[in-house]
Amino acid sequence: MGLGPPAPEPALPAIILVHQWSMMGGQASLMYGIAHELNERGLHVVTFDMRGVGGSSGHKTINGQDEVRDVEAVCEWAHERLGMDLVLLGSSAGAPVAGSAIDFRPYIRAYVGVGYVFGLLSSVIFWPHYKAVLRSSKPRLFIQGTEDGYTSPAQLQSKLDKMSGVVEKHLVPGVGHFELEGPDYDSLVARLAVDFVRRHAAGPGPGAGAGGGGAG
Repeated sequence: MGLGPPAPEPALPAIILVHQWSMMGGQASLMYGIAHELNERGLHVVTFDMRGVGGSSGHKTINGQDEVRDVEAVCEWAHERLGMDLVLLGSSAGAPVAGSAIDFRPYIRAYVGVGYVFGLLSSVIFWPHYKAVLRSSKPRLFIQGTEDGYTSPAQLQSKLDKMSGVVEKHLVPGVGHFELEGPDYDSLVARLAVDFVRRHAAGPGPGAGAGGGGAG
């Protein structure tokens, strides 16, 4: 009796990257480092400029409410083009914008927030986004620096305590908000995200479709 070949790894969703606050210079190019690291780990990745940024038409908004529609449109495009389920990954102010789209479609399997802005001052602008990510039952991962000036570990934990289902956090010791966005931490963020996706969003899901493809 012999051993057969190892079972193939379950298919992983494509990752939609949502960039930082447009009002402070956020743009898709700031996510290219993470995109490269994710791609090196075998994932399809989609980056894009939200409205009013780069070559994208429209007007950027202060609280990112209209930008949620951009995320939703990109998700529809990516799902149709790739025939794959998706995971949303947002950075800084892009984290709440991405989180608002978590339950947009069943094929969005999970969510990763990097430097989510839950703090008191940030909430003045971004509080309308909080409800969706707090109430969702989909797997959520939050990656935060312990020295984040916008959201302290205690503020993050107070929000996580209100969530149900699969909710994980990873605190990066001694790292601030903008440091975590920098290229020195792209590999760490990608590694944590891929591990989370493999454990909680791999294989066929409710939004699985036929076909395939690639995106960079």
